[in-house]
Amino acid sequence: MRTLIRGRFALPVALVGVVGLVGLVAFTPSAAQAGPAPVATAPTATTAAPTAKAPAGAAAHPTATAASTASPAAAGTSVTGSPLTSSHGITYYEPAGSLIAPGQALYAASCASCHGVDAAGSARAPNLQGLGAGTVDFWVSTGRMPLANSSVQATRKPPRFNRLQTLEIAAFVQSRTPGLGIGIPVVNLSQASLAAGNSLFTLNCAACHTITGAGDELAYGAYAPSLHLATATQVVEAIRSGPGNMPHFSEGNITNSEARDIAAYVTEVIQHPVDRGGFGLGGIGPVGEGFVALLFGVGVLMLVAFWIGERS
Repeated sequence: MRTLIRGRFALPVALVGVVGLVGLVAFTPSAAQAGPAPVATAPTATTAAPTAKAPAGAAAHPTATAASTASPAAAGTSVTGSPLTSSHGITYYEPAGSLIAPGQALYAASCASCHGVDAAGSARAPNLQGLGAGTVDFWVSTGRMPLANSSVQATRKPPRFNRLQTLEIAAFVQSRTPGLGIGIPVVNLSQASLAAGNSLFTLNCAACHTITGAGDELAYGAYAPSLHLATATQVVEAIRSGPGNMPHFSEGNITNSEARDIAAYVTEVIQHPVDRGGFGLGGIGPVGEGFVALLFGVGVLMLVAFWIGERS
């Protein structure tokens, strides 16, 4: 009798166990969701740039800590230059002129083959002139550029350049059209409203990035990327520049105050969720919840059906 019961129940129990194990691995929250939320304040333009405190395992990754654009610049080197505009906790600036010469060398070695020696574009890549340092900073700091294959959508990966080198490349591109395009934002989150950020994110961003910021597939093989690693600076840069398939939002569409609130919501609530149920299921909302319902609901019903069949 025991042998018969083991034979009847071994397969369904093993099936439910394997599916459950796969689900737990797939929906385990990533390391990007752990740790304290960043707070940014503006660095000065006349002294050595402040040093960013990077979390463990992310030494080469730009982070928003004391300043969302803090840079490991050499002592006595100014990186911020003169502010272009400043309002509601966001200051946009062009990198200092002292960064242009080293930036030109880096650009020539890693970017010129596609974008042209003067950043005017080519048949392989678009014109960068007039886009501004903030646009270049977004693409390079997120590791999307340099791009190995121009026929596919650029994906986020560990950046090739450190923070100072990224600013140097941005400074060179900006020098081709001074004063034009998007400056690099320094985002002060101290006065941001998370409630307003939630409403604005739901209205403007969740349709593509999902309400949990996990990203989603779009039409024709494109996709909206996850926001779980984005810094406050990168969030504002994306809002203003509209990278890839993302629409471009000017200050007439999303004000600086609203952009700051969205950045705060992404870097604090989305990246550091409070899982009141005790298990976040990867932070992807109904997909994970549906999986759990299917696993336990159908799995238990299947076991009960086998049990009833055995008794009959």
